Amino acid sequence: MRRRKLRILEQPEHRLRSLAERALETQGRAERMAGLAAARLRPALTLLFAVRRRLATAAVALLTVWLLVHVMFGANGTVVYQQKKDEYQSLQKEIDALQKENDGYAAAINSLKTDPKTIEKEAREQLHYARPGEVIFVAPAPMVPQRPLTDAARK
Repeated sequence: MRRRKLRILEQPEHRLRSLAERALETQGRAERMAGLAAARLRPALTLLFAVRRRLATAAVALLTVWLLVHVMFGANGTVVYQQKKDEYQSLQKEIDALQKENDGYAAAINSLKTDPKTIEKEAREQLHYARPGEVIFVAPAPMVPQRPLTDAARK
């Protein structure tokens, strides 16, 4: 038969102590690495800290210029707004003119339906009607001289 080796277990205090020692070693390594990284980054961070106002001013200036361009020339900018406003005003004037023309036509239609003087005037002008005892003189249409067909006929 084989004999098993007995293993002696450490006391809990020993295990805790070795764990704490390893943690301290790891912490020391992490602090050294952080110190090296800070040493490498220190010149860049110092420069960045020195020019932070200039960078902030440049960023605000760029943002302002972008907003100005967007407000002026964007999809709903002031340039487009002014064009739409001008177009609206011209269309409003056209609507007003057409409304006046329409009112004139409506008044003419109404007077042709109800006013005997207007009816008589249109009958005299367009149909060449006359009252009994009146004589109407109609002038012949003016003659248009014919143009010669060729250049030789002009000479």
